[in-house]
Amino acid sequence: MTASFLDAAQPHPMHFADGTPNRGLVHLNRVIDHPNIRIGDFTYASSFDPPDDWAVRLAPYTYPGAPEMLHIGRFCQIADGVRIITASANHPMAGVSTYPFAIFDHARVGDYIDQISGLPDTVIGHDVWIGDGARVLPGARIGNGVIIGAGAVVGGCVPDYAIVAGNPARVIRMRFDDAIIARLLPLAWWNWPVPLIAKATGALARADIAALEEFAAKAV
Repeated sequence: MTASFLDAAQPHPMHFADGTPNRGLVHLNRVIDHPNIRIGDFTYASSFDPPDDWAVRLAPYTYPGAPEMLHIGRFCQIADGVRIITASANHPMAGVSTYPFAIFDHARVGDYIDQISGLPDTVIGHDVWIGDGARVLPGARIGNGVIIGAGAVVGGCVPDYAIVAGNPARVIRMRFDDAIIARLLPLAWWNWPVPLIAKATGALARADIAALEEFAAKAV
């Protein structure tokens, strides 16, 4: 088996039956070049209305030079309409008014400097599926293997392999029990060599942990 279908260099990795590329689905790190956004290989986003600027569509408040970062892992799947609201979207809230006077007169930034320094990064783990229209809030920490339901509003910390839904999002259930998760996380299959991942897709689809552990031994 070859890994030809896993080509991280392709901006449009999915093709229709006639061979034409689906331009509404992109490998994000091939179409986003932004100093405050880090995205792993094979993570894709899809849209029925593909934008010219995927960074603005996905994380519109993350401006170059912002005091926070957005980190997204490998093999994530981001559906249409997802928006990641990073910390720079917040207005200073410690004063009497939340009106952002300083964005209209930059000389006034000093009035708010203690409130806009040290803003939290937003971190999305590996192999995370974010459903249609979901919102990820500033400073969220989303674990590996998480599924986020359509329309969910997600903040805080989401544990590895949880399924969350709702507004505010809550853990609906865990995808696997604690013992299985304890075996899955050290495998870190998303970091294996691509040819090995291509061989392991059947075991990934069946949740065959024993087979995946055998593949992991070959990845060392």
